[in-house]
Amino acid sequence: MFKQLNKKQKPNNIFAFNYGEQDQVDLISYSGLEECPNYLQMGDKFVRTLFISGYPYVASTGWLNMLVNFNTNADISYHIEQVEPVSALPKLNRKITELESTKRSMLKQGKVIGSEITDPLESAMALKDKIQRGQEKLFQVSIYITITADSIADLNKITTLLETVMSTRLFYIKNATFQQIEGLQSVLPRGENLLSQKRNLDSSSAALTFPFISSELVQESGILYGINKSNNSLVIVDRFSLNNANSIIFAQSGSGKSYTAKVEILRQLMQQTKVIVIDPEREYKQLTNSVNGTYIKLSVKSKEKINPFDLSINLKNGDTELSEHVQDLTEIISLMIGGLNTEEKGTVDKAILQTYKNFGWLLNPDYKPKKKKDPRGRKPKLKTYPLLKDFYKTLKQLKQKKLAQKLEKYIKGSLSSVFNEQTNIELSNRLVVFDIKDLDESLRQVMMMVVANFVHSQVKQNPQKRILVIDEGWILLQHEESARFIAGLTRRARKYYLGVTIISQQANDFLSQDYGRAIASQSSLRILMKQDTTTIKKVASEFNLSEYEQHFLLTCDKGEALIIADQNHVALKVVASDKEHPLLTTDPREIYSQ
Repeated sequence: MFKQLNKKQKPNNIFAFNYGEQDQVDLISYSGLEECPNYLQMGDKFVRTLFISGYPYVASTGWLNMLVNFNTNADISYHIEQVEPVSALPKLNRKITELESTKRSMLKQGKVIGSEITDPLESAMALKDKIQRGQEKLFQVSIYITITADSIADLNKITTLLETVMSTRLFYIKNATFQQIEGLQSVLPRGENLLSQKRNLDSSSAALTFPFISSELVQESGILYGINKSNNSLVIVDRFSLNNANSIIFAQSGSGKSYTAKVEILRQLMQQTKVIVIDPEREYKQLTNSVNGTYIKLSVKSKEKINPFDLSINLKNGDTELSEHVQDLTEIISLMIGGLNTEEKGTVDKAILQTYKNFGWLLNPDYKPKKKKDPRGRKPKLKTYPLLKDFYKTLKQLKQKKLAQKLEKYIKGSLSSVFNEQTNIELSNRLVVFDIKDLDESLRQVMMMVVANFVHSQVKQNPQKRILVIDEGWILLQHEESARFIAGLTRRARKYYLGVTIISQQANDFLSQDYGRAIASQSSLRILMKQDTTTIKKVASEFNLSEYEQHFLLTCDKGEALIIADQNHVALKVVASDKEHPLLTTDPREIYSQ
């Protein structure tokens, strides 16, 4: 059995194994087999074979899905044998005669004829007619399930769970008592039905049992989101191949929604997708540093600035895009000063256009921006964009003192350095994160709108594959102006190759508003994570979830989700590799233990 090495071989390996055929069989075989009445012990594993003994009266598409999707270690064997019509018809005639005789006997005794007699009789007569016409055939079907566990207690637990799951669809299973050896041999891929527990099914019903189906979601051009909970296949989605590239993520706090978003961001970056993130809780700093992204910390004292009046538009479509920009800017100013009525909105619209006109930015199809003349003959530069203070002056010129007074804190007050300077940042990096954690709660909403509007203006000028991630998106639904703005952004994003991701833990509040539902309807990719009893009804109603899906969202673990891509619904476990995880986690127990 042992073979000594020659002198040319490495001296640290003295012997090499030379197994014969019998030795190889011994190597892969279990150490022993013990047969018990209702299970087998094979080495250190416990094995039990069950068979389906009772079937529902009516078969429907995918009627054995719950068996295929049963989340445990189980082997399923399916035996099907055709019964020739010559032998099938006499059996049916005998069965029809037995049922009719029973029916007549019960009538004589004055008993009520129940469905247990009438249904099989009608079914048998209809099947006989179809077989005689050549419309159906008769098959004998056997379905066996072998489950494996590490202990008797686990084996009994799995058996009880399987019986419960199957009985919900009116399937009944039995243990192959004193026939476990025959049951195991019937499940092995040898085509032998030694257990011989057969049930007659017509061809239509048999066709509905095979092939087995389970929900899958695999798009070859997409990225990996996780592992399918039903069948352990991969869930791969290309959001840009859906009806639109927008996405929403709803979850309770601590369910892993930001972690899921970061998993997607990291893998989108691998596919050359540019990503911009609005981060209100400073959860993306570690990821940004890891991929050499641009991290912009926006606060009252920060050097990085965004000018709300920054205008990046395509001159060929100047009128249309300027109109969109003015409408968005009106919403931002309305939020800044605490709301505008209809008359005031008209005034602000007029003042914005006048401000741009004062700076030479009133556009028409043949417009070319004015340039400053330089007395020294140097190359002229384009005229700069107006600032908030210029809009403030315009309001005063139009004698709108009340509106101007409401803006004074952004011009002369404590917030004069936040929105009143020229933009000095770029979106050229593949990952750009805007950190707004240091801003006051009252300013976060305004800044989120300003950043989103700035991103929208930039992508219109240079459309390419981009994703804008807005974490804690429920903040934007607290006021009508910001809600209307973000709903419009999600509606228009597709035109510029932009996908907007909204992350929120307030699913109930989000879906209770018209603009929230509009955003949800404009998002082809929906990722739903753990919910509670106060939110599940609203979520289930909005996304048309089944009872199983509702139960899953109420009981799922951290990192598990229901992903809806157009019409596909798949339960998954979000997974990150060992190298990805340290870049994504914000768990202090993991960060500070390193």
